[in-house]
Amino acid sequence: MSNILIAPSLLAADFTCLGAEVARVEQAGADWLHLDVMDGRFVHNISFGAPVIKALRPHSKLLFDVHLMADRPERHLNDFIRAGADMLTMHAEAIRYAQLRQAIWEIHAAGKLAGLSLKPATPADEIYHCLDKLDMVLVMTVEPGFGGQPFLAGMLPKIRALREEIDRRGLDVIIQADGGINEATIARAAAAGANCFVAGSAIFHSADTTQAIKALRLAVR
Repeated sequence: MSNILIAPSLLAADFTCLGAEVARVEQAGADWLHLDVMDGRFVHNISFGAPVIKALRPHSKLLFDVHLMADRPERHLNDFIRAGADMLTMHAEAIRYAQLRQAIWEIHAAGKLAGLSLKPATPADEIYHCLDKLDMVLVMTVEPGFGGQPFLAGMLPKIRALREEIDRRGLDVIIQADGGINEATIARAAAAGANCFVAGSAIFHSADTTQAIKALRLAVR
């Protein structure tokens, strides 16, 4: 399994000073920056788009992990690639099978990483057909679209099933857990097989960001 990766979610940041917030978590030891793009259709809320990512890109060396909570995400890939995304994660529920492999190919052709996300109701085996084409699987451990929800422990068997299938096939695919991640839940997700963790409030709302990231890493160990 890859090293443990911590990806603070920008949705929990202070939007009046996003540049400073990104710098804060980068200096505190974050590995990635998780950027939730919500289109108001696939999920109820609207967050931000490619212009915000483009504005932040020159000011950070973090891997920009763009989570497209958007209907038909294949329509927007080039916008986010040009904006500076490093990882583009689409939702399995938002893209048709016929377009999925082409979208993954386009992401890789641009030199970027490709991920696929699963909502809580979507079983793991629905994406086994393309696991060998992916760099990451994102398991939503809350319902997508709203921050601050409690961790859904019922997603642990899904993470475990994905880890077993990835390891059985000898694949190098990251499993990301997103939603309700804190010191109490990160160890459970890691034990099930996740190795990348999206945390919003647990990091951005902490008094000491550096200590918050360290505490998450220690909780896994």
